[in-house]
Amino acid sequence: MEGLFDYAPAIALFPLAAFVIALAFGPKLPKKGAIPGIVATAGSLALSLAMVAAVVGGEEGYYHTTLFTWAAGDAAGEVGEGIEFTFGILIDPLAALMLVIVSLIAFLVHVFSLEYMNAEGETGLPRYYAGLGLFTFSMLAFVYADNLLMAFMFFELVGLCSFLLIGFWFRTRSAPSAAKKAFLVTRFGDYFFLIGVVAIAATFGTLQFAGDDSFVAAAEAAIDDGGQLFGFDAETWVTITGLLVLGGVIGKSAQFPLHTWLPDAMEGPTTVSALIHAATMVAAGVYLIARMFGYYALSPTALAIIAFVGGFTALFAATMGVVKDDIKQVLAYSTISQYGYMMLGLGVGGYVAGVFHLMNHAFFKALLFLGAGAVIILMHHEQDMWKMGGLKNKAPVTYYTFLAGALALAGIIPFSGFWSKDEILYDALIVGTEEPLIMAAYAMGLLAVFFTGFYTFRMVFLTFHGKPRSDVAEDPHPVGWAVKFPLIALGVLAVIAGVANLAPVAKLTGLEIEFLNEWLSGGAEGANYAAYTDALAAVYDTGFIGTESTTVLIAAGLSLLLAFSGAGLAWKLYNVPEPVAHKERLGSVRETIESNYYQDEYQVWLAEGLTLPLARAADRFDQTVIDGTVNGVSSVSLFGSDRIKRIQTGIVTNYAALIVTGFIALVIVLGVLGGWFL
Repeated sequence: MEGLFDYAPAIALFPLAAFVIALAFGPKLPKKGAIPGIVATAGSLALSLAMVAAVVGGEEGYYHTTLFTWAAGDAAGEVGEGIEFTFGILIDPLAALMLVIVSLIAFLVHVFSLEYMNAEGETGLPRYYAGLGLFTFSMLAFVYADNLLMAFMFFELVGLCSFLLIGFWFRTRSAPSAAKKAFLVTRFGDYFFLIGVVAIAATFGTLQFAGDDSFVAAAEAAIDDGGQLFGFDAETWVTITGLLVLGGVIGKSAQFPLHTWLPDAMEGPTTVSALIHAATMVAAGVYLIARMFGYYALSPTALAIIAFVGGFTALFAATMGVVKDDIKQVLAYSTISQYGYMMLGLGVGGYVAGVFHLMNHAFFKALLFLGAGAVIILMHHEQDMWKMGGLKNKAPVTYYTFLAGALALAGIIPFSGFWSKDEILYDALIVGTEEPLIMAAYAMGLLAVFFTGFYTFRMVFLTFHGKPRSDVAEDPHPVGWAVKFPLIALGVLAVIAGVANLAPVAKLTGLEIEFLNEWLSGGAEGANYAAYTDALAAVYDTGFIGTESTTVLIAAGLSLLLAFSGAGLAWKLYNVPEPVAHKERLGSVRETIESNYYQDEYQVWLAEGLTLPLARAADRFDQTVIDGTVNGVSSVSLFGSDRIKRIQTGIVTNYAALIVTGFIALVIVLGVLGGWFL
């Protein structure tokens, strides 16, 4: 069984081959390059499932190999010396799970594109399918990277691919602008990520994720020794470097304050949005935190910051989703909010809960985006929900699968989103009883449940219920099997994926039904997670409200009450034949929320009103003071040399006269100076 690991490189190489084929031969191929992409992602999915089987059958619980060394150092001596830069593969339970998620979503997106992109009448299909192939390759290689530098490289390639695909319709004005915004905002975060990579390498002399020679093991040893690292105690230095890496995560996973690029990214094709939001670009940041969980577990401060950022983002983004009228915009803010939940889960030490929600979200958010794509086909490219309505009976497959995704997103039992979101909130509540900052994050995450239920079912009712509110809604365009098959597959997963980890039921009944918990307990992060949870239990064993069972029921009950309340309010306001906006009820808050809390305006002011004047002032200082000093010195030198060169006549008698004159002048000067001193 372990021999299957030898084929692991092909998981990423298949989509890379599809990229090359689509780019070189796409115009001459059937469906303009779609078929190679479908075959390649199907092959990646099959191999990813084989990796799951290999991990189960393996003796060590994970597979790690170095493919090649591209920069070797001397034997390690002092801290930070002798580092080697390698490309390698690490496949443990976490990586195997993510490989399946990425390859499955990529495969379904390729299939869906057969009809969606044809419906768009697009002429650049070879370029589109080539971009999808490169995107999938980048994410798969990132997932099984065995070291932080390799992860950083593919992290950046993922960002490049998102830039290319968001700006796919480059002939419009909005798409290139959105692509540039996404690229620049995420690059800003990645700048800190790069500094973090350099700092970790310089400190510990290794960038390996797993094993005795990993930077996690080196950091743990440094903390145990109580030594100093670059003038800081070891735990503080781990916090600093961890937060630097977190900068890249906040940018990629669109967390506050670097979230503003994601709603604009809806300018790309909806299929690209599904891939970005569910399995690639945005998922990369949260996956990196999970991959480095053992490192962050060494710093309670870093974890608390991650949790607070996640809780705040979950609520902040959810409030903006309640007023959006574009169906894709609602889903964009939903993505920002849901990744906030994942950050909250990981920040409170809920490694399994965070990864569980990452998995469930991939399924139901891909479903919702592809469902939105189906609606756009039905509506002849219209995205305004106020021009829809009445689609429930005219497109039943789209409606019922979209409804399954909506129920999962809103966290309604027994759909998948309930189980993972509830586990995150439960973990946050347990830790929050002892940590006020975590309790604040928990409260924000809990309140976001209400807004999530409201905006989700507002979207459902405006899109599918009531009377048709436009001529297009009266006579929608039909969709074919290439659309329905991915929707059905993802709809089934949105319903049943929660059984992977029924933590509340397990805690109440004592049954061994936490399958994902058992799965993730092995591999590179499993031991780190086990050690952290043991330490957490020792510190927070008083965190229960009454008993553990009571705490489970309270956490789940509050979550469900708020989810049903939000959905119920949406039902009352919008599940009517002719709904109205009701936005005027928000009063003066309405404009602020509709303007996204003026985040774009603030960033423009920050760039043009603060950064640009500072840059101009620095440039003037450089030109007048720095360059002025240098230029002044050179001018004096040039002037002096110009005068001195005039005495170079080439006549020997002149030189003799100058020497004698100089000698006499020197004697006189020395004589005068000697008289003064005497």
